[in-house]
Amino acid sequence: MPNPRDERMWSDGEIEVLARAVLRAPSVHNIQPWALALPDLRAELSERTDLSLPEHDPTGRDRLISCGAALENLVLAVRVLGWATEVEMSHGRGSLVAVVTPSGREQPSDGELHAYAAISRRRSHRRPFAEIPIAPSLLAPVIEQLPHGVGCRVLRAGDEDLLSVLLEQAARTIQNREGLQRELEEWTGEWRPDGVGDGLVRPGYDKASLPWAGLVRRTSLIPDARTLARRLAVENVLIFWAKEDDRAGHVATGVAMQRSWLAAVDGGLAASVLTQLLHEEAVRKRMTAELNLPGHPQLIMRLGYPDGPVRHAARRRPGEIVWQPDDHRPF
Repeated sequence: MPNPRDERMWSDGEIEVLARAVLRAPSVHNIQPWALALPDLRAELSERTDLSLPEHDPTGRDRLISCGAALENLVLAVRVLGWATEVEMSHGRGSLVAVVTPSGREQPSDGELHAYAAISRRRSHRRPFAEIPIAPSLLAPVIEQLPHGVGCRVLRAGDEDLLSVLLEQAARTIQNREGLQRELEEWTGEWRPDGVGDGLVRPGYDKASLPWAGLVRRTSLIPDARTLARRLAVENVLIFWAKEDDRAGHVATGVAMQRSWLAAVDGGLAASVLTQLLHEEAVRKRMTAELNLPGHPQLIMRLGYPDGPVRHAARRRPGEIVWQPDDHRPF
């Protein structure tokens, strides 16, 4: 008789499932700033600080949000493989973000299966949304399953006036920052009309793209605050905030973002995320004060029914992110 499978190690099939789930997470400029190690029967997710954006993301906040999104996908993948999970967050200053350890056999819930299925369908939608209201029953699962320390504010009637002023202010500042503009051109490949992926801040080159929904470039046509307010008034906009503006808060924000995004996709919605403008500290402080946010704003999510196709994105192979224990080469 064949030997029973050794459940003290991941099988080749399980490694493939875990790796594919992680690489499908959204990340800033699609740089995928994480590494996944799978020693014994653990999954260790680490931050790759060598992939940095010193102009766009000087504190590494977006990089950690990206890692949080990858962590959410990783946990879902372990669950659909039939394992209960224990997640240990790293609170040190090293590169380790979290360790996910199976703690016994347990079937995934229907909600987890739906969220996992949405991973492969999630895309950034930078185009306009159809002017169709989102039913409260669809919005509830998007905003009510957030981790501790992270909240979500749905833009209310009247909020668009303030937000549009802040967006215009930040966009004009960013447009005139020469170092940031050079960095954007380097990372996003401005000469290629489809960019390099659908990360947190994928640029929109289509004429139908909303100028505030993509990256702010040298040649971007920035609408005035009144025009922005009109556009915001017909969109569903969420502002994610974290109670603590630190490493743990940023990772938790990424978990929350991905959890909400997958719930939206499962409900037939599309979304895109904006972080670039929130790197202007004056904008963040005023948004916190005037919208009475109980924490620090981390990202803005646009949400709705797509008005046209959602574009597909280039993906990396699983072997490019999974590392053998005690080795320095991907396999």
